[in-house]
Amino acid sequence: MSHVGVPRGTVRKRRSLALLTTGVLTIPVLAGCSSGSEETSRGVPQDIAPAARQAVSDGSTVNWAVDALPATFNTFQADADSATTRITGALLPSLFPMDASGQPKLNPDYLESAKIIEREPKQVVLYKLNQQAVWSDGREIGAPDFVAQWRALRGKDSAFWTARNSGYERIEKIDRGADDLQVRVTFSKPYADWRSLFSPLYPKEITGSPDAFNDGARTTLKNTAGPFVLRGVSKAKGTVTLARNPRWWGDKAKLDTLVFRAVAAGDRTRALADGTVDVADIDASTADRITLARRDRGNNGQPLAHGPGSETTPAAALRSWALAHGSDEEAAEIAQAAREKNRKAVVAYTAEQKALRDFAVRKSLEPAYTQLALNGESGPLADDRVRRAVARALDREELARTVLGPLGLPAKPLGSHLALAGQPGYKDGSGALGDQNTKEAQALLADAGWTRGGAVQPPKDTKAGSEAEKKGAKGDAPGTEEGAEKEAAEGTKDDKEAKSEKAESEKKAEQGGEKKTERSGEEEKAEKKAEDSSGEDSTAEGEKADRAAEDSAASRDEGLYIVGEDNKPGAHAPARAATTGASAVHVLAPSRTAAAQSAALLRQAGALGEDGGAVAAQDKQPGGAAGAYAPVGTAAPAPAAAKGQLGKDGKALTLRFVLPSGPGSQSLRSVGDKIAVMLEKIGIGTEIIKVPDESYFKDHVASGAYDLALYSWPATAYPATDGRPIYAKPEPATDGSLLVEQNYTRVGTDHIDQLFDQAAAELDEKAARELMKQADARIWAAAGSIPLFQRPQLVAVDKKLANVGAFGFAAPRYQDIGFKNRQAAGSPADRKK
Repeated sequence: MSHVGVPRGTVRKRRSLALLTTGVLTIPVLAGCSSGSEETSRGVPQDIAPAARQAVSDGSTVNWAVDALPATFNTFQADADSATTRITGALLPSLFPMDASGQPKLNPDYLESAKIIEREPKQVVLYKLNQQAVWSDGREIGAPDFVAQWRALRGKDSAFWTARNSGYERIEKIDRGADDLQVRVTFSKPYADWRSLFSPLYPKEITGSPDAFNDGARTTLKNTAGPFVLRGVSKAKGTVTLARNPRWWGDKAKLDTLVFRAVAAGDRTRALADGTVDVADIDASTADRITLARRDRGNNGQPLAHGPGSETTPAAALRSWALAHGSDEEAAEIAQAAREKNRKAVVAYTAEQKALRDFAVRKSLEPAYTQLALNGESGPLADDRVRRAVARALDREELARTVLGPLGLPAKPLGSHLALAGQPGYKDGSGALGDQNTKEAQALLADAGWTRGGAVQPPKDTKAGSEAEKKGAKGDAPGTEEGAEKEAAEGTKDDKEAKSEKAESEKKAEQGGEKKTERSGEEEKAEKKAEDSSGEDSTAEGEKADRAAEDSAASRDEGLYIVGEDNKPGAHAPARAATTGASAVHVLAPSRTAAAQSAALLRQAGALGEDGGAVAAQDKQPGGAAGAYAPVGTAAPAPAAAKGQLGKDGKALTLRFVLPSGPGSQSLRSVGDKIAVMLEKIGIGTEIIKVPDESYFKDHVASGAYDLALYSWPATAYPATDGRPIYAKPEPATDGSLLVEQNYTRVGTDHIDQLFDQAAAELDEKAARELMKQADARIWAAAGSIPLFQRPQLVAVDKKLANVGAFGFAAPRYQDIGFKNRQAAGSPADRKK
């Protein structure tokens, strides 16, 4: 399953190069900065229920969930995605797939050998092909296929619409060797990552002409060379069906058919329960349900302690029954409908849980990592001191525990941008930036000119001799030392009074109230009449408590308010998703009390957090109910300096933190909230902006419309090739914009680029890895990208299936996947169809 924040089709895509001047960091200092060692790094093993081929049955069908049907079967096009990669992996030759340790490994199904046979005067690689390797039409795989792919991808013919040409542009020529099974590739300049080329390898019928390459391979692959062939694509059913390849020369595929089925992330639980799919990447909530289902296997038909209705207390259940059987016919009808709706939900949930017992959750770490990106193009983060301060405010171990700890996976922060733990060359380079240190972070911000009084602005639109100026001369004006002391004293007094009134209000509420339980909307409607008589009194008390709470809420939110989609000041600000999912416009505006009003409105609505409990970071800062605003002309008091937010030149230090709003992005939002709290401790405010998942990356991250963002990059066995476009220094375009390649942080240096170029040309693997470690240290020091943790990989698998699950680094061996022998061939599929 693809994840929000993962750039689509980005592996080894190269566009313009960027080699302009920027700040210089000395190599000797950074080369030695490290807090780990290559020898001690260990990866998490894959979890695929391995079984010997003789223990796997022949026949049957497996349904495998993908996010959507692939837009193209051509992996070299810009819109290729995870479904493209997954499906073509079973159809086309991959000469050097990654193994379980993240290293490229020669694939004997296609190659007898491949090695560098000459280094001077030019690098020459000789491929010796498996003599049995043939395309599905019976033609031998040979030099013509290599030549056609090179010509299509080298970048010299613009008629080929290709998204990447890394390495192919370095090839000078390709010749036939001593026989048809040998291919000689001569490079114009050395290329260390030559193993990355020709994977996947397409037949010359596709790469030989622009029409076939651009259009033909988008919808079908008539000629393949894998353990499976493409049988058909059904847009109506949302399926891509593969069948066993009768010409396959390797180990025979255990399955008759392999069906990739489009299932949205939110529909995976239901698809598993009703037998639509046998294998699916899942999120933590679905994994929890499968775990609970297996735990409840022996409950002897007792009601489940989780799911719909499980949190209803006996008192609430009795009250619901009383309403449903009461004398008020209207209220009884509503209550009965609610009870019936709840009963059906319980029945459906129980049935799903019973079906989920047949699945297991395979867990590992995905070959991808999540990072905090800091946009260094403009604003406060254009200053590297501010970026470093942000980085040093983060407790990366806590962030890793937030995501990985509950899943039982090692919660260790990632220490490299260019390798993952367990890969050759991994070494923790975070020492080049420094560990978490609040005092050091604050010192960096002070050095950059951000101070506690820096957000204070003098009154505007005043004439000489005016009252405001006179007050300022006396030291009473906002922003002066005496005025600040006076405001602080008044604020303390107000806070005490507010706390006293709030405590009294809460005491009254506790005496006359009843513990709140979860009820359906229909039941609440049924109780409306009984509540109406006391509603006015409780409303008055609530308003009193909210007014009393204004000062304490303003201690965090002072200077902020929310403007709805109206014509009030600030309505022109970019639209963002509210915490409830409704469309709203969140802007910052100078009103002392409006932020407290917003918090009160949210509290009344029960929306002070996604779980209905604690206030989320976005509510602590600018979030809240749309439509709360201060009257036009309200004077602007000093921003939230009372709680330590920093500022400079009259502007508060507030960063736009863009996060996805979809249900599958909860873990990212949890991490974002924690980061916001960590930054608050050093005086940095965050304006959390939630946007739809589908527009998150394209419209915000890639376009640069953010200050902070969380997104992921895939792992690679070829960091010198794949890492360069991600960290290359942006190059100015003729129209004044930046050509950023894939460096969406807009942070880079000449020295980083030079180290990538040196590593790409270094044929000594050990020396190339050392160069990559130096580059990684420089990337850390530039503080544009802060790796947080390797992403979890959770896969739900029919427990009778073998050799499939959480693959980690390794590419699947599709021919080995199947049902274990104790099941009759075909029965698992028949049971589910």
